[in-house]
Amino acid sequence: MATEDTCCTLVPYFKVAEGKLDEFRGLCEQFMEITEKNEPNCLYYGFSIKDDVVYCREGYADGEAVLAHLENAGPLLGEAFKICELVRLEVHGAEEELAKLRGPLADLNPEYYVLEYGFRR
Repeated sequence: MATEDTCCTLVPYFKVAEGKLDEFRGLCEQFMEITEKNEPNCLYYGFSIKDDVVYCREGYADGEAVLAHLENAGPLLGEAFKICELVRLEVHGAEEELAKLRGPLADLNPEYYVLEYGFRR
């Protein structure tokens, strides 16, 4: 049974530069604010932290919602990259949604995982 779920999940891991975690936490608060305020198709969004690695837990209604997030958060992400590096990025979703993201995300070198089975409530 194939999925009709259009949800896309981004799974980025950031390694924060030594001594910059508090500064990065401040950026997390800004990311949260602009995402909640400007992105109605963001299903969930948050940050988990272990030592100097920060994981952003984020899900979007579809590929277009991911692109809207990248446009909205792009300038702030540029600021974050001054004090961290992206060490891993996974993108999960149905193939037709992932196809919308492959070009725009190419510079970030993500790993794509195609959702083949599932449901959403």
